[in-house]
Amino acid sequence: MTATLDRTIREIVATDFRTAAVFQRHGIDFCCNGNRTVEHGCRQAGALPGEVLRELDGVLAVPAAEAPSFASWDAPQLVRHIIDTHHAFVREAMPVLLRHTRKVADVHGERHPELVHIARLFERIAAEMSEHMAKEEQVLFPYILALATPDEEAPFAPFGSVQHPIRMMEAEHRFVGDAMGEIRQLTGGYTLPHDACATYRVCFQELEAFEADLFTHVHLENNVLFPKAAALEGTL
Repeated sequence: MTATLDRTIREIVATDFRTAAVFQRHGIDFCCNGNRTVEHGCRQAGALPGEVLRELDGVLAVPAAEAPSFASWDAPQLVRHIIDTHHAFVREAMPVLLRHTRKVADVHGERHPELVHIARLFERIAAEMSEHMAKEEQVLFPYILALATPDEEAPFAPFGSVQHPIRMMEAEHRFVGDAMGEIRQLTGGYTLPHDACATYRVCFQELEAFEADLFTHVHLENNVLFPKAAALEGTL
């Protein structure tokens, strides 16, 4: 595959997930807005298209020995991976981050008032993600797994079509992605001030790791799993 300006970001990352690091490095959203072309993504992020294409081609030119080919996975594999890897990470990370963002806001909020806003933002993120993952695991994912079982009758869809809960999940992804983007902006890209204590430093590292996992998590759902689910339903 060759990266071109008219290809969608979704298509490139789904083909070779290693390219996600290039988009992330240039501040180009490859998950919630992966349906944009590379040219559009570069323009919105203020990135140099030629430089982005050179980096993408450099990645694509090297054989992917161990990089997982998520696009080739079937829906049940993707569902299991998302739950076992990304949902598990979120559930483990959220309580710790809630404690740390509150503590850092309490201790340093007077000198750095943005920390108070960050703590409140992350409370909203945690509440949204908790409900979001429950809806996926209890409603959407079981329906997708039933679609992927050819020996069974077409499952009853209380929501009419899989496209309806998918659109809801994508809207919730955008909310969380925008909130994490606001946190990145408020922190200057997780840049630490000179008076940062140990908890402050750890908190920023945890926030950055949470954001990185979220990018992968949302990409796998929006750009890989959800299109497969729609295609499966279309064959019924």
